[in-house]
Amino acid sequence: MAQESPKNSAAEIPVTSNGQLEDSHEHSFNRNDLKRSLPVGLGLSETKITSHGFDSTKEGVVEAGPFPGKWGRAQQKSGPVVLADEIKNPAMEKLELVRKWSLNTYKCTRQIISEKLGRGSRTVDLELEAQIDILRDNKKKYENILRLAQTLSTQLFQMVHTQRQLGDAFADLSLKSLELHEEFGYNADTQKLLAKNGETLLGAINFFIASVTTLVNKTIEDTLLTVKQYESARIEYDAYRTDLEELNLGPRDANTLPKIEQSQQLFQVHKEKYDKMRNDVSIKLKFLEENKVKVLHNQLVLFHNAIAAYFAGNQKQLEQTLKQFHIKLKTPGADAPSWLEEQ
Repeated sequence: MAQESPKNSAAEIPVTSNGQLEDSHEHSFNRNDLKRSLPVGLGLSETKITSHGFDSTKEGVVEAGPFPGKWGRAQQKSGPVVLADEIKNPAMEKLELVRKWSLNTYKCTRQIISEKLGRGSRTVDLELEAQIDILRDNKKKYENILRLAQTLSTQLFQMVHTQRQLGDAFADLSLKSLELHEEFGYNADTQKLLAKNGETLLGAINFFIASVTTLVNKTIEDTLLTVKQYESARIEYDAYRTDLEELNLGPRDANTLPKIEQSQQLFQVHKEKYDKMRNDVSIKLKFLEENKVKVLHNQLVLFHNAIAAYFAGNQKQLEQTLKQFHIKLKTPGADAPSWLEEQ
């Protein structure tokens, strides 16, 4: 009678027809039994058991390899390690810039609304604010002077044009009317002289307009642009100052301390920016005042002397005024191209 082959304990687990363990037998399948059932030389720490339900179509698999349990740890492969922070993604950088811009815009908008509603506090430099208000008020007054001077120039140009035409008409009648030859001739000479003096005065007025326009639309406007940048820096400074004050009034714990430290750093950055812009505005206002006095002094003297000489009929004084300020009159028709250049 042939001897039956010995059965290992791993094969002696009775199961029912539905795949569950039979309750009438004890669970004698323990770790020692598993060690006896494994091949020689293969430890438990190097074995991984994958179990599946009986309703699965896959069979149970016993895989030999590192077991990541408490009896053993998997060995990591050595090699170059690339940190995620070192990888610069342009899309992520743009997203971060948009996030910072949105946060800064929100803070500044909230600060502006709080100031208009009278709930928020704002930093005020009384001396600097007064100088800025004076500058803006003066700019409006200078613009009004420019509009009036341009109107005067337009009207004077029309008058000079009319006087020139009238002088030509008198000269023509002087040649054709022998009885009134001298009378028409006197009036023709007078109108031509008035037209010539009017052109001289017109040159002085246009030079005055050009100089004041440069002062208003370039020099003063450049200073006001710096003032706008200063006001934006002031709003940012007050917005981050308010945030820091609110955080300092709250509790101090492990969660709020990093926020307070970050807010302190941002506040310091915007404070330095605000101080720099305030210093820039002060310097520009100082230089603008010096330049404005110098320019307007010369232009006002020119305007007065030219007007006075014109209405006094002093042609020599009028021409001397233009020479004093190095004003050259344009000859009528000098800018027009010749008929050869038009071909």
